[in-house]
Amino acid sequence: MSDNIHRGGPVLAAGTPLEQAHGALIMVHGRGASAESILTLAPELDTPGIAFLAPQANGGTWYPFSFMAPLAQNEPFLTSALATVGDLVAYVEQSGIPVERIALLGFSQGACLASEFAARNPRRYGGLIAFSGGLIGPPGTPRDYPGSLDGTPVFLGCSDVDAHIPKERVLETEEALRNLGAAVTAKLYPGMGHTVNEDEIEHARAILAAI
Repeated sequence: MSDNIHRGGPVLAAGTPLEQAHGALIMVHGRGASAESILTLAPELDTPGIAFLAPQANGGTWYPFSFMAPLAQNEPFLTSALATVGDLVAYVEQSGIPVERIALLGFSQGACLASEFAARNPRRYGGLIAFSGGLIGPPGTPRDYPGSLDGTPVFLGCSDVDAHIPKERVLETEEALRNLGAAVTAKLYPGMGHTVNEDEIEHARAILAAI
């Protein structure tokens, strides 16, 4: 049963229909938010030919505790959440879009989930865009993920004083993804709130345009 907490839930779509798209962006919402809310970024990203797909977490939250809590505390929710992202990647691939034209984007808890998914399932993706997030686990969590992201373009953007995401974790995430072979751009914005700014949107647009 635990595996089914999030799997098989609703997936909302925007942009180009999947069967007509040349690329896809899987958009993962934050804690207490919704697929609808993360899809409001789709018009901002405004990339022709991209299908925007947003899974919905059961209860609006992918895992119950902080992303820096001991991993076991967030189980079985975390495993189910990671599997939900994996299911959606597989579905897009089965629709005919290769993984190198599938990008992942998340905000806050969704950015943490998208980052952790990519690190645990490294391949050459179309991109990884993490707005205000980082890899999951308490300080000292081993980051010796096997495999390679093989040049996947990654953008990490966050405030340098985010109340939820310590800047040290953003920098740790940058290092870990670079060690996995990703092409990482990380930016810490002085004094920004827990939000997404126009510069971050521009970086995301550039990744999508390259797909």
